[in-house]
Amino acid sequence: MIEADNLTKRFNGFTAVDSVSLTVGPGALLALLGPNGAGKTTTVRMLSAILKPTLGSARINGYDVVTDAEQVRRQIGLLTEQPGLYSRSSGLEYVTFFGRLYGMADDDIQRQALELFDRFNMPNTAHRRLGEYSKGMRQKVGIIRAMLHDPAVLLLDEPTSAMDPHSAKLVRDAILELRSERRAIIVCTHNLAEAELLADRIAIINQGKIIAENDPATLKQHLQPQERFELVVDRPLNGLELELDDLITVEEIDQLTIRYNTGDPVFTNPRLIRRLDEIGFGVVELRGISASLEDVYLNIVGAVEE
Repeated sequence: MIEADNLTKRFNGFTAVDSVSLTVGPGALLALLGPNGAGKTTTVRMLSAILKPTLGSARINGYDVVTDAEQVRRQIGLLTEQPGLYSRSSGLEYVTFFGRLYGMADDDIQRQALELFDRFNMPNTAHRRLGEYSKGMRQKVGIIRAMLHDPAVLLLDEPTSAMDPHSAKLVRDAILELRSERRAIIVCTHNLAEAELLADRIAIINQGKIIAENDPATLKQHLQPQERFELVVDRPLNGLELELDDLITVEEIDQLTIRYNTGDPVFTNPRLIRRLDEIGFGVVELRGISASLEDVYLNIVGAVEE
């Protein structure tokens, strides 16, 4: 439903997006991560037929973003980083204006809009002026505008920006529900925990290029091919020389804790526990330490910038 092939955008000799290729099928969500200025917003603007690519091509639900730009705009729901609300209009007046641009009947707009205001926990605010809304409420109105015409594709730039935790959860739940309804979704976000929760696949973009793309688990596995563990014992390890090199790769030993890597925990961990028991140490806890998406992101982006 979303296809980009070597999508490129140049501004006066500066390459903002460089040969980006990606696909998002129905019911899938791609999180697009990257530092400020990496090319995320420019990519979304090309996919939404706001900017014309310099090179390459893109199709949204079968429509070309250049030759079928009007049809593309009907297929998508777009949330920009700055929603551009009209502060003197009410929330309902604002979304009604956009519903009419999409050719919706006023009765359908009213019904759908009020359902969405209720869904996002704003049932009594539809008739209030947008100038009276908090930042989080304004962001939710931007999402309501994007969802109003029941689009097949959603392009969301920082959807939970400026929201309190409860509001952010409402939005995340709505996004997951929309994904389950077979829509294709791209979310640009700086919230790595949110990306890991929502996304089937993650693409990391930096300096205009996609530098890594995969599902979150595979990205983390590539960063950490060996499994990491932390083992806690029942008395201090001070000064104790442990002969463990034949079993594990020790990262750190402190008062009560051994942190280590192993490529074969099924073989290694029981033998490590037995060896500690033989020299008088009881094991209080043994737990795996997974690489975080933050570790992956910083490692990949940092490697490109060095």
